[in-house]
This record gives sequence, structure tokens and C-alpha cells, in this order.
Amino acid sequence: MGEFEEQSTWGFETRAVHTGQDPDPVTGAVVTPISLSTTFAQDGVGGHKGFEYSRSGNPTRAALEACVASLEGAHYGLAFASGLAAEDNVLRLLRSGDRVLLGNDAYGGTFRLISKVHTSLAWTAVDLIDTNRLVADWPDDTKLVWLETPTNPLLRCFDIEQIVDIAHARGALVCVDNTFATPFLQQPLSFGADVVVHSATKYLGGHSDVVGGFLALDDDELADRLTFTQNAAGGVPAPFDCYLVLRGVKTLAVRMERHCANARAIVDLLVGHPAVERVLYPQLPDHPGHAAAAKQMRDFGGMVSFTLKGGSDAALRVAAATTLFTLAESLGAVESLIEHPGRMTHASAAGSPLEVPDNLLRLSVGIESAADLVADLEQALS
Repeated sequence: MGEFEEQSTWGFETRAVHTGQDPDPVTGAVVTPISLSTTFAQDGVGGHKGFEYSRSGNPTRAALEACVASLEGAHYGLAFASGLAAEDNVLRLLRSGDRVLLGNDAYGGTFRLISKVHTSLAWTAVDLIDTNRLVADWPDDTKLVWLETPTNPLLRCFDIEQIVDIAHARGALVCVDNTFATPFLQQPLSFGADVVVHSATKYLGGHSDVVGGFLALDDDELADRLTFTQNAAGGVPAPFDCYLVLRGVKTLAVRMERHCANARAIVDLLVGHPAVERVLYPQLPDHPGHAAAAKQMRDFGGMVSFTLKGGSDAALRVAAATTLFTLAESLGAVESLIEHPGRMTHASAAGSPLEVPDNLLRLSVGIESAADLVADLEQALS
């Protein structure tokens, strides 16, 4: 982990390509080297050159942490072996009996981690769109508000700034999962969030070939605590994984522009389609949290969810009938994916307040030709 000074005169795309990635001073290599060494020579006891042992710090990881922290507008960045490892690190900030408020639409893995692993913590699932209700029903033992925006898989959007004001006035931290939006579309720290978390496996990596996680933040004390547990618990990424995420980040901006454009083409097909019950996409004026998304996002993202009039059976048939949309878990990569959340990524939420509709399908819209994607989904729906 390092403290990073953002090059404020550089645009997002420039920072994605250059921050933390100066040519190697020894060889002149333009691409950040993959530093595989687990240990680093010292001139004397304590006389190291910034690195001692690769769990505690690694040059390739440092480059990734500098780059993504800059993109989030953060002073600090910490990379992890997975998104859940990053989330686990945040939850370790809490003490036994502390309460987590999380949205009643959230990633099943997050819910499993909070409810089944961190069992000493209390948790409550709430509707974070209704901030008046949030204030009225606020549990006094709440120490952390955990929100995704857009959410997984219903793509609901929450007003980060309003929730931060409510939480901070009551002494609680706010952690925002920014995986779906990415720092290109949304920067939660600018709205007052305390910590931003990413599954770097998704849009940051962008190519379905690496698993990783990331935390970005500004607060010095929180950074010290999170850095301590990053090292002490040891859930850090391998240097090659850091290289893959760093390579993916270079094209994040141009990929997100294409993801968003293709998603709009898919939404145009789905809205009004006779087989479709409802389309869930933040750009639609009737979408839950549309106003929040319009306020805090540059664009509305590459994820689209929808429900089928024919129920679960129809959803399963459509999921099995696509050709370009691959039936698979995960999201955020160059290829388009389709999944049935209730039986796949959100199976762990069955029977809980976070259970998802069984006629719901979730699309991760890739960067292929929009016309080809529309044609594939159209034939599957028919």
C-alpha cells in the first residue's frame, strides 16, 4: 500500500495508462515488469529500497495500487487476491456486536461473507433508496453502511452523498462497492464515502482472466488499519495477477464507453418486447434510483437486467438459447455474458431478504458488435 499523489492535470485516460507505470529505470521497459521475487536485498538491517517481503509490498502491486487509487481520486490504494478478500478486510474494522446496514439488493457473496463468516457482527438489510425510512429506522448500533450502486443484480442506484450525510451524522462509516460503475463512471470518494471496494476481476481486469480485489480511500487512520490487516491476513494478489489487472485498466475508459453504448442498444430491444415483463437499467426514467444515477454517474453502465413474463421457465429457456451471450457467472469483461442470478451468483441469498426474482436474467453486455448482440438476444427471446 502506498500514498499516491494524483496527477491532477492529467485526464482519466492518461492516468489509466501512465500513473504508477513509468518506464523501468534499469532497462527502459515501457510495460511495468512483473516482479516475481518474494524477498528484497537490504544494504543493512532496515536498509531496504521500499520493499522487504512480497506479502508486505511488491513493485508490480505498487504500480497497480498507484494507478487505481489515482483513478478513484484516492490517496491510498490496496490490492487484494479477490473482491471478497478486499471486503473481508473492511469488515475486520468492526468489533463483535457492531451492526452492518446493507442494501436489500446486494451481491450474494457479500451477503454470505457478512451473514455466514463474520457471524459476530449484526446485520440488517434495508431499502437504501428511501433515505427518510433509513433515518427513521436507523439502528443505534450501526457502525458501517455497505452499499452497491448500481446494485447486483437489480441495478438499483442509491444517492451516495445523502447516505453518507446520514451515516456520518450517526458515527457510521460508508463503504461503496463501485464494481458495476467503475471509477470511469462514478467516484464515490468525491461524494464523501469512506472506502471504495472493487472486484477487480470484473471491469478493472476486463478480460475474464484474473481474480482480484481493490480498496481505495483517503483517511490516514483507516489506511493504516487496513494496510495492517492486508499484510497480517495476507490476502494479497500475485505479481502476475497485478500485471493483468494493470493491463486491463489501461483500456478501461474506452471499454466502458463501448459497454454503455451496447447496453443502450440492448435496452432498446427489451423495452416493449412482448416476452419481457420489466427492464432494469439506470437510464430508464422509472428505474429505482434513476435520479441518483443521473446525479453521480457519467453514464449508466454495461449491465442490464430484465424479468420474463413467462416466469422462471422462460428465463431458463432464454439463458440457454443465446449464442454470443455466454451462459456463465461473473461480468465486466469484453465478451457478453448471460446468467440466472437466482440459481447462480445469488443462490446463497435464497430465503433471505436479498432473494432475487426467479424470472430475472442479468446481462453483462460486452464490446462486440451491437447489432450482433441484439440479434442474438432477439432470437433467444423468440
